[in-house]
Amino acid sequence: MQTIPKTKNDISFDDFKAEVINDFKIATQSRECSLLGRREVLTGKAKFGIFGDGKEVPQLAMAKAFLKGDWRSGYYRDQTFMMAIGELTIEQFFAGLYANTNLELEPMSAGRQMGGHFVTHSLNKDGDWKDLTKQYNSSADISPTAAQMPRLLGLAQASKIFRNVDNIDTKKFSVNGNEVAWGTIGNASTSEGLFFETINAAGVLQVPMVISIWDDEYGISVHAKHQTTKENISEILKGFQRDDKHKGYEILRVKGWDYANLMETYQEASTIARNEHVPVLIHVSELTQPQGHSTSGSHERYKDAKRLEWETQHDCNLKLREWIIESGIATNETLIKIERTIKKDVREAKKKAWNAYLNPILKEKQELISILTQVASSSVNNVFISKIKEGLAHIDEPTRKDILSSARKALRYVIGETSTEKQQLSNWVNNFFKNVQPEFSSHLYSETNRSNTLIKEVKPTYNKDAALVDARIILRDNFDAIFSNHPETLIFGEDTGKIGDVNQGLEGLQEKHGELRVADSGIREATILGQGIGMALRGLRPIAEIQYLDYILYALQIISDDLATVHYRTKGKQKAPLIIRTRGHRLEGIWHSGSQMGGILNLVRGVNVLVPRNMTKAAGFYNTLLQGDDPAIVVECLNGYRLKEIMPNNLSSIKTPIGVVETVKEGTDITLVSYGSTLRIVEQTAKDLLAIGIDAEVIDVQSLLPFDLNHDIAKSISKTNRVMVIDEDVPGGASAYILNEILNIQNAYQYLDGQPKTLTAKAHRPAYGNDGDYFSKPSAEDIFEAVYDIMHEANPAGFPKLR
Repeated sequence: MQTIPKTKNDISFDDFKAEVINDFKIATQSRECSLLGRREVLTGKAKFGIFGDGKEVPQLAMAKAFLKGDWRSGYYRDQTFMMAIGELTIEQFFAGLYANTNLELEPMSAGRQMGGHFVTHSLNKDGDWKDLTKQYNSSADISPTAAQMPRLLGLAQASKIFRNVDNIDTKKFSVNGNEVAWGTIGNASTSEGLFFETINAAGVLQVPMVISIWDDEYGISVHAKHQTTKENISEILKGFQRDDKHKGYEILRVKGWDYANLMETYQEASTIARNEHVPVLIHVSELTQPQGHSTSGSHERYKDAKRLEWETQHDCNLKLREWIIESGIATNETLIKIERTIKKDVREAKKKAWNAYLNPILKEKQELISILTQVASSSVNNVFISKIKEGLAHIDEPTRKDILSSARKALRYVIGETSTEKQQLSNWVNNFFKNVQPEFSSHLYSETNRSNTLIKEVKPTYNKDAALVDARIILRDNFDAIFSNHPETLIFGEDTGKIGDVNQGLEGLQEKHGELRVADSGIREATILGQGIGMALRGLRPIAEIQYLDYILYALQIISDDLATVHYRTKGKQKAPLIIRTRGHRLEGIWHSGSQMGGILNLVRGVNVLVPRNMTKAAGFYNTLLQGDDPAIVVECLNGYRLKEIMPNNLSSIKTPIGVVETVKEGTDITLVSYGSTLRIVEQTAKDLLAIGIDAEVIDVQSLLPFDLNHDIAKSISKTNRVMVIDEDVPGGASAYILNEILNIQNAYQYLDGQPKTLTAKAHRPAYGNDGDYFSKPSAEDIFEAVYDIMHEANPAGFPKLR
């Protein structure tokens, strides 16, 4: 029999009993939500469900050790924990299952994620920070397996920064770095590389992180023998255990049904991580999953009778129930009454949540039926419109798709009619889109006055006798000013610290600003990004350095699935204004060709993608980004660090605008659009073209996401009537994206006298040799001849065929 756990405070036995009974109520409530939740999916009221049944008791223990100011980075089975800390009600649980788009009713994601993905709100309505030290904090969950791990590292590292770096305003973010970051993960997900990368990094950094591994021996239908060496994750990780000579982890093991030992284990983990800033791993074994992995299948298909019987006997809720009775805390009769009351409460809350979801839709349905009745009565196509109306009327539990689809189909039958009824229907459809579409599309980027696009440009100014310097010096001096003026900023990455990055853009800054603020990291791009996301979520302003643009592929999943969606999937209630610094463009060699822009653009909507042509522009971007709330990737030109630029006299004040292009040369014959290092080649080629009578206008994109918000490229095309996009990405990559923006968003097609053209790199990456770049990416001669061919087509006599 389990022993009664020691409590951290002296309380009476009656108070202790009350606390245990309350835990039993929460566990029972959570289980009943899981059971009814599955039924709601199977009846069609919800699309899909993954629930936390079988993990209730260890999550109660975790909740007791979790303090205000702490952070959680978990996965989609932590509903009991969220209920235990008071951040998830029964109605909210079901509102999430129904995907209610009302943030007040479904505060976890306003229906943007499936149920089981949890969050707390870090921001006020104006986008400013709440006092995170006075609330329980959960970073917004994501579904991709083990993807919660990199962010967990950063959430924990923030406490180390707050404790050890002076002059940071920590008022809303930390109390002396005492906060613990708590992570949860299923045992099978520990097979992912993201798990091992994070475990290693946390051991190196020595941060206050507690990771709980919920071990029920399966990953979906696959047994642990196919997942984990020795079928035991803590066994194979025991080399991380700290000792008298080596820093490392404290590794604790506990059975998931052992209430008393769970309470003691989690209190021990909290004390170690909180006081010593040592990471702790808790392997919670002998857990069950009563309903299987998800609503898509039954676990009876892959578990034999012996395992199913064992799971029935070792269900953590059943074990807690037995222990309560054996300990004399409550009788069986008392617990039965509690269970009956909870079942009734959950059913009533479920019904209330469904009605709250459905009633506004039913109201919209009735509004449309009334309008369709009037439209039908005035239309020659009365029969067809009435049929649509009747079909909608017979849907007892409609979706908004059902309603809007009906309205739009009805409009087809009054195309040639002019009536007030038709206009009323048309207005209704337009207003419906206006009101409802934002429920699904808003907050991809900040919608407050701290949006990056609202930061005004400050141009560089120069002294008459200003010196030409290596461009890296401009970056270095600007970063020096940033770290001097903003104690909450820090930068980290491979070779970032001691040597001042591979191109010396941070030369000497570690020595000046300290190893915590200008830091070297291991070769582990995904967790470099994770460090940045977690620290940004906690109010710091991190700059995560990925050494080369190619290496961003290692971290692209984390950027795409986590960073790019933070603001969107919380409907503006969390922000992670991380700056990702990297370098690329015009490189040689398959692995350093720096031309993944098309792929990046398609995967990171929600993140700004900035491509400065020189280091003064790059410095201005960093200054701008630190004033705003949106995350960004800044791609510096690798072949530009040793080029000469004039040193501005207002370096730390420069701000390069985001979403704004720059016309670097005016012209009348053709608009040439490019960016980065290729832009410099275009500029030189424009001079060569001018010598033969072709006056090209050259536009530097500067910002790919967002793109030319003022539509200046369309204005240029209205003057030149021709356009070519020159890009070093593969065909159909960034150039196709740019052309789509020009033609379909800016509607510049109306000004064209000829076919819009793109000039891109070849479909392959450059070969290693010196000629690899020339024969793989657009050269000056390629650009010259491509522009000449356009002019030849327009004026064959004036521009005879070149070759």
